[in-house]
Amino acid sequence: MEVQLLEATENPEEVICTGARNDYMSEFVGDQSFEETMESVDGETIEDKKATLIGHLLNHGHFGPFEHPQITFAVKGISRSCMAQITRHRHVSFDVQSMRYVAFDDVDPADVEDGEMVVTPPSASDPNWVGRNQKAGQVDDETVERREEIFQRSVRQSVEDYQELLDLGMPPEDARFVLPIGTEVNMVMSMNARMLMHVADMRGEADAQWEIRGLTEDILDIAEEWCPITFEYYNEHMKGRKNRLAP
Repeated sequence: MEVQLLEATENPEEVICTGARNDYMSEFVGDQSFEETMESVDGETIEDKKATLIGHLLNHGHFGPFEHPQITFAVKGISRSCMAQITRHRHVSFDVQSMRYVAFDDVDPADVEDGEMVVTPPSASDPNWVGRNQKAGQVDDETVERREEIFQRSVRQSVEDYQELLDLGMPPEDARFVLPIGTEVNMVMSMNARMLMHVADMRGEADAQWEIRGLTEDILDIAEEWCPITFEYYNEHMKGRKNRLAP
């Protein structure tokens, strides 16, 4: 999987602070500079003032101002399984590569065994991998070799059958029914800063499925550069408080 930043609100933390200050000012924030808007906030520098206000907002559960800044990500190679999890979140906008209009007819089924087109879970090749709700623990090398063999055979056969159905004239929207849930698609998603923190609460925890947890970690890495004060505070004081930021 690969996550890229497509677009984001410039100066997001100025937007957050301006929205928050608007609630308690008699003056119209549109008629003054950001420095004037922040004049009464504690801090020697404008960065100190932003840190003071953002920390106060997050500490007191005033999450509304964090809904103003928006960010858009492009995600390459997410499985349909992971996509089904992330698209359950409200207040996130998605565009997902269509398997009705995009046919995977040029993929070599032999390459699918090596990770092309279908996401391979770590448990297929790692004897020490233990997942959630797994009845057994670690396995021996012989067992994991058998797992990998079955997985690779299955995904290759699925792609071969899919392509044969296309050759027989079946439309992609119907032929796709034989493809595994691990089939890769590309996705674009947009959300505000508050929703991003909520997604991180729900999907960045140790009990989350490994693929969506990896997606969340990549998103947070980008968010930490985009809204550094907000996500530094989030990581230090709020991470893991599930549902606290739910809209």
